[in-house]
Amino acid sequence: MKIDELRDKANRLPLLPGVYIMKDARGEVIYVGKAKALKRRVTSYFRGEHLPKVAAMAAKVDDFNVIVVKTEFEALVLENSLIKRYKPRYNILLKDDKGYPFIRLDVKSEYPRFTLSNRTAKDGAKYFGPFGARAQTKEIIDTVLKALGLPTCSRRFPRDIGKERPCLNYHMGACAGWCRPGGPSEEDYRSAIGEAELVLSGRTKELAASLTEQMQSASEELRFEQAAALRDRIKAIEGLANRQRVIAAVYADTDAVGFFRGAKSCFTVLHYVNGDLVDKDFELMEEPMEPDGEAVSGLVRQYYAARGAWPKFVFLPECCSGEDLDALAELFSRDSGKKVRVEIPQRGDRRQLLETAMANAREESERAATAAQKQLKTLEWLQRTLGLPAAPERIEAFDLSNLGGDGIVAAMTVFVHGKPRKSGYRKFRIRGLDAPDDYESMRQAVSRRFNRFRDGDEKFSELPDLLLIDGGAAHAAAAAGVLAELGLDIPVFGMVKDGRHRTRALEAPDGREIGISGNPAVFALVGTIQEETHRSAIEYQRSLRSAALRSGLEDIPNVGEKRRADLLRSFGTVKAVKAAGYEQLCAVVPKNAARAVYGYFHPDEEGQI
Repeated sequence: MKIDELRDKANRLPLLPGVYIMKDARGEVIYVGKAKALKRRVTSYFRGEHLPKVAAMAAKVDDFNVIVVKTEFEALVLENSLIKRYKPRYNILLKDDKGYPFIRLDVKSEYPRFTLSNRTAKDGAKYFGPFGARAQTKEIIDTVLKALGLPTCSRRFPRDIGKERPCLNYHMGACAGWCRPGGPSEEDYRSAIGEAELVLSGRTKELAASLTEQMQSASEELRFEQAAALRDRIKAIEGLANRQRVIAAVYADTDAVGFFRGAKSCFTVLHYVNGDLVDKDFELMEEPMEPDGEAVSGLVRQYYAARGAWPKFVFLPECCSGEDLDALAELFSRDSGKKVRVEIPQRGDRRQLLETAMANAREESERAATAAQKQLKTLEWLQRTLGLPAAPERIEAFDLSNLGGDGIVAAMTVFVHGKPRKSGYRKFRIRGLDAPDDYESMRQAVSRRFNRFRDGDEKFSELPDLLLIDGGAAHAAAAAGVLAELGLDIPVFGMVKDGRHRTRALEAPDGREIGISGNPAVFALVGTIQEETHRSAIEYQRSLRSAALRSGLEDIPNVGEKRRADLLRSFGTVKAVKAAGYEQLCAVVPKNAARAVYGYFHPDEEGQI
């Protein structure tokens, strides 16, 4: 549609609340927004001047649809749903990979255990959280278990009670030794689990007060050994206070949202408990973003939808003054199952909390901008040294992993602005070679990557500004030859290592060597790229080899994972296991397993052993 047609269509819209869906010429949804009055909002896109990002979006609009609803709250809910569904490129989106794991407690078990879970489920278990990153949440579980003397090992109770001696954790005082025969009872275990539940629910003070009362009672009754044990337990629980910030953040009563627009915009949420700051979440956005209420409100909604935990109060910055805060509060109250108030504080202590959030957003944005400037200088030095037409914003690198004639693979890594972009990593299995040939393997990998680009494959749609190949001039020349055949003009250099397997220099396809050790930042960047690409290739090779080894033995009856591992550790390959005699197999695994393995590979001889 032409601009006049779009404007005419918008002018016929009603002055009612609803959601509008902008589409490009291919019919893809590029933006979803809500409006109190659809006609006023949608027509604004097709008249007057706009901020750069809005103008870029409006220029691509070829058509739009609207959905009329009864209230602004319904529009808010519908907009959220459609953004999740379409993930439009012009809506500001938080990163999808920011996980908020839960801690799960299987209360139905005789001896319940805490485990990580990506989401809650109606399975009768108890869930705590969500917390921060998975590694951080795992650390929380381990810390709480050790403080309360609960097991962190893989033993299962009551099955493993008395089977083996207590492990080192027991002797170090980090576990009560639940595996000991005659040790603590199931009732004691349940009691300790209950204490862990209080800690994970943010009720540490309540637990410490209860244990203190029990300790004093035991002391008065002259049960000094029990009183001493309770004293040690109280100290351990109080010691958790310094490491409980992330737990407290889940049960924060107030969140203050900050936003700062810079070279990299920053969205920040500070979590407060009784006025004390306990944690901070923030996210940087690569592209500058106008601090308007609609954008910040959208980020806030995404944040809490992903996090799944809401405080009593959410304080928003001044730019959100034009938003319907009551509708936002209603949405949060509905999703959380409790009353949530959304405000823009103007004065007093609440205003101070908000200003602290704004200051944190600014500080994170400026720090990121400084780091980005340093990285840009590194890339500019690389540009001048290699004679590139511009600083290489996107660098792709290739490496091979070759274990004999079988299983040759190549890995491609991607670095954007000097940082790895793992979503762009690609892996290739080299095919059709009778013998190992590094140069032909590299040609095949590079050819497949750039042919996928020419075929219009979206996963290969972006071209690099610089191509780095692990190896010297000959490897670089192999890649350069492929690019020339495809008519692509992309600079190619080989990454050369020294005798200690460290990156020494870059080599052009014509053999010209460019030293990089004189600039530590460039030396570190190229070294990081080479190591990361090598790691990716090796990991891919190992995963394929491991899968192949497992698949060769998994169908043998009565041979479990441990026996398969023992066989592969001793013989190295499935082929060697197959060639082994019965006596050789018996030297590695029990006779019944050896008989099963030998009979599987030699069915005609099974009755002879």
